[in-house]
Amino acid sequence: MTRQQMIDRDLRRRGIRDPRVLAAMAAVARDAFLPAELTEFAYEDRPLPIALGQTISQPYIVALMAQALRLDPGDRVLEIGTGSGYAAAVLAELAREVYTVERHAELAAAARHALAAQGYVRVEVRHGDGTLGWAEHAPFDAIVVAAGGPEVPPALLEQLAVGGRLVMPVGPPRLQELVRVTRHADDEYVREDLGQVVFVPLIGAQGWAEREGESPPPRPTILPRRNPGPLRAHAPGSRPHAVARLLAECAEPLTGIEDAALGALLERVGDARVVLLGEATHGTSEFYRLRTRLTQELILRRGFTAVAVEADWPDAAAVDRYVRALPPRPRRWAPFARFPTWMWRNRETQALVEWLRVYNLEHAPPGRRVRFAGLDLYSLFTSAHEVVRYLDRVDPEAAAAARERYGCLTPWQADPAAYGRAARRGRMRLCEREVVATLRELLARRVAYAAEDGDDFVDATQNARVVAGAEAYYRTMYYGATASWNLRDQHMFDTLETLLAHVRAEQGGEARIVVWEHNSHVGDAAATELGVRGEHNVGHLARARHGAGAYLIGFGTDRGVVAAAHDWDAPMERMRVRPAHPESYERLFHDAGHPAALLPLREPARAAVRDELLAPRLERAIGVVYRPDRELESHYFQAVLPAQFDEYVWFDETTAVEPLPVPGAELPPEHPFAAAP
Repeated sequence: MTRQQMIDRDLRRRGIRDPRVLAAMAAVARDAFLPAELTEFAYEDRPLPIALGQTISQPYIVALMAQALRLDPGDRVLEIGTGSGYAAAVLAELAREVYTVERHAELAAAARHALAAQGYVRVEVRHGDGTLGWAEHAPFDAIVVAAGGPEVPPALLEQLAVGGRLVMPVGPPRLQELVRVTRHADDEYVREDLGQVVFVPLIGAQGWAEREGESPPPRPTILPRRNPGPLRAHAPGSRPHAVARLLAECAEPLTGIEDAALGALLERVGDARVVLLGEATHGTSEFYRLRTRLTQELILRRGFTAVAVEADWPDAAAVDRYVRALPPRPRRWAPFARFPTWMWRNRETQALVEWLRVYNLEHAPPGRRVRFAGLDLYSLFTSAHEVVRYLDRVDPEAAAAARERYGCLTPWQADPAAYGRAARRGRMRLCEREVVATLRELLARRVAYAAEDGDDFVDATQNARVVAGAEAYYRTMYYGATASWNLRDQHMFDTLETLLAHVRAEQGGEARIVVWEHNSHVGDAAATELGVRGEHNVGHLARARHGAGAYLIGFGTDRGVVAAAHDWDAPMERMRVRPAHPESYERLFHDAGHPAALLPLREPARAAVRDELLAPRLERAIGVVYRPDRELESHYFQAVLPAQFDEYVWFDETTAVEPLPVPGAELPPEHPFAAAP
């Protein structure tokens, strides 16, 4: 990504409007303040690691705080928390003089060198306690603090000039309010609250005390709001009992999978083209069973003709052929047979699969059998095999070329993640050119290939896209979580859009798809701290593309049992889910007292529900790995629930999915859960 792309996509679109701030962000070379091995990621909107376990702030955070300072060209600025020096350089583009204090001597020296190398001679760097300011150069027209303190340090207030502005996060370590304090007179300060934020703690004599041996604090994030309304005087979580009572009154009780409340939900879905059904874990039976029931009703009563799930394309393709009663393709592998097998190879998914087959064979209108598709990209080598298998049949010469190109990836077949590690160290030739060339050739010959067998061509083309996406994913995953996350979710969204287009062309009319994925993919990332880190997801992209035509439904639970593993590739266990954190949305729903319920969020029965839930709170996410002993650090993030979802489904206590054996030898050979032939 270029500097200009960062400004257009990550700053302007997120509300940075000050032309001087945008010009300053364009003028500063962020890569000059990064370690050499990270310069290629300089203009991604995310924090990046520097020395001593610290980070360089993400560009949006730097621009946001600079805009809040309302700087004039003649201002003198004090910055607390120099870090890499990047933010100080931006401030130097906006003000006459910049003084910056860093508590780590090594970082202060490195920042001083980087700033000088870039010609920022009007920036002075000091190693010291930033909570005490820099009295020798006071007063300052503006002060910015890049860390959260329990209150504004008195020393900084004293060093602020009359008419000056101070911007900093204030509040407890897990959640602060970004405040702007303007000094109107010697003893008159006016405070404005700008929004909830989460920053690293401000360590020092007038900040937080540093505990010996404490782990590094979380990276700074700011929580965006979608039409939040006026800021409240109370802190999030200060009125949990009142909010829980409101939820008890407004949530619609769900007494069973066949409950009539599901009819009301379908009315709220309306004419949506894409309905995204989430889950708070990958191993909870109630989530799968209710999603199955909703999917059945969307097919029967709303004309949906495709189900797309967070699974690999070739595995789901085997299910698709079974549910549409098509002859099975030759294969040497059992679908859903690699970790985490229980995520799709379970009794709950099998019930959906068998229902889809019966519906397609006995009830589907002509030409409108329901498809089943996978959106994910982890099937690097299975997809490569499927591409070659297809080309062997339709174009042996092209198959030989594909074998040679995909051979570049062969050394990493046992551990695809090792490809990314080796790529990062620069010890290998990358395979990007080869895998993309195969995809391009498939697309270039689409007319001839599709005439041979249109359905097989669609499958082969998507498998080629998976190989290209997976190669890029494994190549980028060791450079940072944001880049690989965005690549994966963009791939899943692109697959969803390709599937919509294919179903529309095949069946005619308006294509409608049900999506099954984790809450972290389905809920709008822009309403969570993930979005602040620069991450997008399927839900966010679907809203951007389809507007009200995308209906996002989240799921949650307080406690129970979940199928999960302690580590990646570890055995599945039935693990006890801990009761929800006191400051979480889940605790509010638990305190509301409903064993199971639905809560409309797009158009709630009472507007007060949405208003009360707009204050950011913790939200839990359990994937295929669950670490109860580190639950707060590993499984909670900040979110704004009414902006994240259009509807929320609640089960107070839940049970684990029932896994099927691998392989399912007792099943007929054409069944997708059976052993490989």
